[in-house]
Amino acid sequence: MPASVHLLHAGYIRHGGHVGGSVTLVRDGDALIVADPGMVPSRRAILDPLTALDVAPEAVTHVFLSHHHPDHTVNIALFPNAEVVDFWARYRDDLWLDHEGDGHRLAPHTQLWLTPGHTNEDASLVIEADDATYVLTHCWWKADRTPEVDPLADDQASIEASRARILAVADIVIPGHGEAFRVRG
Repeated sequence: MPASVHLLHAGYIRHGGHVGGSVTLVRDGDALIVADPGMVPSRRAILDPLTALDVAPEAVTHVFLSHHHPDHTVNIALFPNAEVVDFWARYRDDLWLDHEGDGHRLAPHTQLWLTPGHTNEDASLVIEADDATYVLTHCWWKADRTPEVDPLADDQASIEASRARILAVADIVIPGHGEAFRVRG
């Protein structure tokens, strides 16, 4: 079965402190992966699109975290049966389980890449879907590829290297706080 990618909620950053992360569903074989279930205007912004795709929260097998800021993590508990995966490990109930790090496969067509920049602990999800290669990442905040210089980055040189790595393979990028943007194709 081919992998597919569904942007459930396009993130944003608005004046007045309103911050929403981009939340995405990846279907890959038996895996149902929700990426960055963070801050949204209400939990319905995540749950309603899942319902429309016929996915129950209990059926989600993995939650992927690009990094540990609250705007990308605050709704992890919506998925009680999911294994949580970040840059470092996999977590299930009270188990802390190692993974291979860069290149770790969550499913046949979905792998984790270490992409430091926004934080030193950033990871991206690379999905080889039938229609395109997608990368879910916080190396960019918005679809217009801004900010060029990440004001929260620990190391701008690292984010530039991670961006170059992503652009070498991606057809479509889903940034941390915005609509998807097409790189090629």
